[in-house]
Amino acid sequence: MKFEKIKNKGQARLFESRYLEILTKTHPLVIWGMYIPIIAYMLYYSGARLDFSVSRILLTFFGAMFFWTFFEYLMHRFAFHFVSENPRMQRIIYVMHGNHHEYPRDRERLFMPPVPSLILASALFFIFYLIMRENAFAFFPGFLLGYLIYGSMHYAIHAWNPPFKWMKPVWRNHHLHHYKSDEKGFGVSSSIWDYVFGTGFDLKNEKEDKEKVKALQFK
Repeated sequence: MKFEKIKNKGQARLFESRYLEILTKTHPLVIWGMYIPIIAYMLYYSGARLDFSVSRILLTFFGAMFFWTFFEYLMHRFAFHFVSENPRMQRIIYVMHGNHHEYPRDRERLFMPPVPSLILASALFFIFYLIMRENAFAFFPGFLLGYLIYGSMHYAIHAWNPPFKWMKPVWRNHHLHHYKSDEKGFGVSSSIWDYVFGTGFDLKNEKEDKEKVKALQFK
C-alpha cells in the first residue's frame, strides 16, 4: 500500500466509533504485563505437571523463539504487505499494517492491541497444540517471548538510536523498509530471513540519510 507522503505527525482514524478506536491502541508494557504471566505459567506447567526435563523445556523454548523470527518474516512479507484490488481486503490490510506505514511515528500502534492479540494468540496456541500436543506448553512461551522482543525492538527502532553498534544494521533495514522500499526489509527483530530469501537491503551501498532517520524516530 503506497502513500504519496509519509505523515510524521498524528495518527490514522481507523473506526468511526471512539470505543473501537480505543481498542486499536496500546502501550508495550500492557502487552508485556498480559503475556509474562502466561509464559511463566506454561513453563511451570511443562515442568511441574507434564514432568518435562529442564533440557527439553529449554530446547523447545529457544527453538520456538527462533521459529518466531521466521513467522514474523512470513507475516510481515505476505500478510501485512498483501496486494489486493479488493477494497474490503485493502481496508483490512490498512487496519492491520498500512496505517503504520502512513503514520510511522504513531507509538500507540506498534504492538497489536490486547483484544485482537489475545484472539490471535489463542488461535495459534490451538494450532500448535494440534500439531505438537503437550509440547505446545513449552513451545508457546518461547513463541510469545519472541513476539514481545519483536514488538519491543520495533518500538525501539522507531524511538531511539541503536544501543549497540552491532544492532545498527537491523535499525537501518527497517528504516529503509519505511522510507525507500516496502518490498524489502521484512525482518524487524532479525534480518536473517531477509538474507536467506534475498529481500534485504545492501547496506554497504545504501547511503544513510540522517534526516529521514531522525524524522522516523519519536524524539
